[in-house]
Amino acid sequence: MPPISLAVHGGAGNYELKDQDERIAQLRQVVTEGKAMLQDGAKALDVAEALAVLLEDCGLYVAGKGTGPNSAGEYELDACIMNGADRKIGAVCALKGYKNPVRVARKVLENTPHVMLAGRGAENFASAQHCDQILNPLDYYIVQGITRTPEDLDTGTIGVVARDKHGHLAAATSTGGLLGKMQGRVGDSPLPGAGCWADTRVAVSCTGQGEYFIKAAIAADISARMRYGGYSLEASASGAIHDMGVQGGYGGLIALGPLGDPVFPFNSKGMRRGWIDGDGEVQTAV
Repeated sequence: MPPISLAVHGGAGNYELKDQDERIAQLRQVVTEGKAMLQDGAKALDVAEALAVLLEDCGLYVAGKGTGPNSAGEYELDACIMNGADRKIGAVCALKGYKNPVRVARKVLENTPHVMLAGRGAENFASAQHCDQILNPLDYYIVQGITRTPEDLDTGTIGVVARDKHGHLAAATSTGGLLGKMQGRVGDSPLPGAGCWADTRVAVSCTGQGEYFIKAAIAADISARMRYGGYSLEASASGAIHDMGVQGGYGGLIALGPLGDPVFPFNSKGMRRGWIDGDGEVQTAV
């Protein structure tokens, strides 16, 4: 039986000179909770969703409560969750008015024949599924107006990859997107194969300049390198980030296979991350 494993991220960007103590402490807490869930026999998909919800709710990242408004002053959220064993996927994009887009995405996975719902259709579905509505965005979201400094405009997408006691993999990615983005803009986070992916070989969650991750189909490319090229997880993930960098993009990812430890390649100055190491200990880094 393969050992449990887990990794989470809180975005890639120019973090080296910034105080990350609060975020790192929060990532450690999230990984610790996820470790306990996996040890108790929880499924990888359930852990991916639960930890993504914790990261959305803490308000420390550009996801969930920490989302900033777009150019029209609206809060549009994206999320994707994927189960590796059967490749079932649920995703939402440009979702407004509802908490925890990853929970809505899980409902799409479980309760529809579709992969993705967008905009008003996603909102109508969330309502029909009795998802938690945001009654007053001004009370719910922490970021009001485009008031952050240029340093704070770095991506703060959140993501989770998990492996349970049965060796099954799952991934989840959630974001509010770029602060001040064009109305209706969708990045890589909710797109299966771009910002999120899970199959029997690998689970991946990405963070960075979404357009470049989409162009390179980074998340699925890692699985393809492993499947068709026979490359290791580490070589496949690092190669995918390198090739994206050649095109001018920056960012990083967390990836986890059915055996071994997670990997964290990135070409930005930093990437906030937490994981369970080979000894079962919780680790964090920027």
